[in-house]
Amino acid sequence: MAAVALSKVDLRRPGRGAVVALVLALWLVLWALLKGLHTLALGPAQLTPLHQAVNDLNDSIGASRNTNPLFLYFFNEIRLVIDEFVTFIQSLIAQPAFGRPLPLIGWLGVVALAAFVSYAAGGFRVALLAAAGFTFLGLQGLWEESMDTLALTLAAVVIALLFGIPIGIWAGLSDRFNRVITPVLDFMQTMPTFVYLAPLTLFFLIGPASATIATLVYAAPPAIRLTAYGIRNVPGDTVEASASLGATDGQTLRKVLLPTAKRTIIVGINQTMMAALSMVTIAALIDAPGLGKTVIKALQTLDVGTAFNAGLAIVVLAIVLDRVTTAAGDRVDRARLTRRPWAARARQGGLIGGGVLTLVAVWLSYTYVWAAEFPPDVEVGSSIAKGVTTATDWVQSNLSGITNGVKDVVTLVLVDPLQSLLTGSPWWLVAAVVVALSVVLGGIRAAIGSAVCLGLLVATGLWQDSMATLASTLVATAVVMVIGVAVGVWMGRSPGADRVIRPVLDAAQTMPAFVYLVPFLALFAASRFTAIVAAVVFAAPVAVKIVADGVRAVSPTTVEAATASGSSTWQTITKVQLPMARQALVLATNQGLVYVLSMVVVGGLVGAGALGYDVVAGFSQGQLYGKGLAAGLAIVVLGVLLDRLTRAAAARSGRS
Repeated sequence: MAAVALSKVDLRRPGRGAVVALVLALWLVLWALLKGLHTLALGPAQLTPLHQAVNDLNDSIGASRNTNPLFLYFFNEIRLVIDEFVTFIQSLIAQPAFGRPLPLIGWLGVVALAAFVSYAAGGFRVALLAAAGFTFLGLQGLWEESMDTLALTLAAVVIALLFGIPIGIWAGLSDRFNRVITPVLDFMQTMPTFVYLAPLTLFFLIGPASATIATLVYAAPPAIRLTAYGIRNVPGDTVEASASLGATDGQTLRKVLLPTAKRTIIVGINQTMMAALSMVTIAALIDAPGLGKTVIKALQTLDVGTAFNAGLAIVVLAIVLDRVTTAAGDRVDRARLTRRPWAARARQGGLIGGGVLTLVAVWLSYTYVWAAEFPPDVEVGSSIAKGVTTATDWVQSNLSGITNGVKDVVTLVLVDPLQSLLTGSPWWLVAAVVVALSVVLGGIRAAIGSAVCLGLLVATGLWQDSMATLASTLVATAVVMVIGVAVGVWMGRSPGADRVIRPVLDAAQTMPAFVYLVPFLALFAASRFTAIVAAVVFAAPVAVKIVADGVRAVSPTTVEAATASGSSTWQTITKVQLPMARQALVLATNQGLVYVLSMVVVGGLVGAGALGYDVVAGFSQGQLYGKGLAAGLAIVVLGVLLDRLTRAAAARSGRS
């Protein structure tokens, strides 16, 4: 009797990677067969019933704004109060007021005040930086625009902190409220800056009031979150000791919790101020005065020199505000460690002397024209703009072969194929693929969330523009992660590299989004590629830092064991450090997607098209307002879809 050997069949479940590859392969086959069908295309001037309904709603609100009680006694009153507050600050430092042809405090007084506040917050070096930075704004020929930007930023920050810090204290003291407010803050911080603008103009009109409200809404979450974090991280023993001494809840808050959390709260103020400055420049799209308006006008006319000069002023203002608030937090730490009487007396003397000199400078700027109006004949801004324009012309004339070659290769090899796949596939096929990938990567809950988001995208009537924006976002994020892993691993493994690179990344994160468009507009002209490259540079710092921290968090003992077993450097990185830093990699991808999405949309100003263009067109053309508002909603939905999917993937990878 012949013996037949039966081989056992391996019936193990395929891995997630294999399933993802199978889904993508099936998608490509169906795309080739169904290309161009059911794509939900919409022309630039076409409107859906939803867009027209929003237009009608906007017209109806405009007609009843002065008769409807909700507007008369609520929205209009809020707009009036905020408008008056902004106008008051502008009258102090930026705009003529109170019957004067100039602001109450001229340039000399503002420079002196900035130096004095900086000295009080951080010390002599910070005061010198602030004085030099503000003087440079005047030398650029952009004093009034800079002061308008500063006025709107300060107004928004004051109001944001007025509400944000108490809410943060409440969240820090109440576990229940903290659980309620945290998802709201997460949602607010995942939304790109653009999407705050359109809905607010519906209720508060276009102008400084809407810009300030949008800015404070965008800037408040860091103050709330970090205030709550600081209070919740006060050691329990400290709180218990205060209670055992008979302190009331109010005394514990004032004498223990807030002083101990002071450093973290100041960091929250710093982040709020940086977010406000970034938003104020973008709010120029709804007629916010200041440097943002100068940048937008220059970008729309492709005047790179003027855009660079105004962008440089935004950078200078951002650096000064960042250094001052950061130094204030550092001084809190130094004050805890050093308590020298002679240092306190010297500081007190410096404050008194500086206060006297500041008062003199303010009086001079109020009294004399030379101290009130920055001398127009002392100006370098036109030279900067001319030099940049000349350099741009040279680059475009002599390096166009290289820059156009790079742009064409990336566009033809990466962007166009992915955009063709997303926009050329039937909408239901793309939806099915996304839901299937959501099931594989994040589970059933993630798939349900993705299905809801995809349904909302279809409802906006901007499916094809959403897919075009998604294509640019995915390409830019892929490049961001390549840079993030390469540089992040280097920083994580080398303390020296971390010390050199991290300050550069920190400085890059203080820059408002607009600033990144200018140099790449000079190199690559107006195109989708320009927006993608700017998005990569904007998003890379956060991804690099997250990857570096994840790699550094891997146990040194584990790394030493791998090295001792004969692993090469490459094997240690790929087999030990990166797998153990998997959650950091997913988090870096999540943050990279959010940052890239916000920047790709801003790139609508320089030819990126799609949703970014729809939003900009909605602000500038009344008949497209509804379409612009729908585009803002589509951006939010895309952000939520990508954010939730990557978070679910991270949670699932952490469990596996």
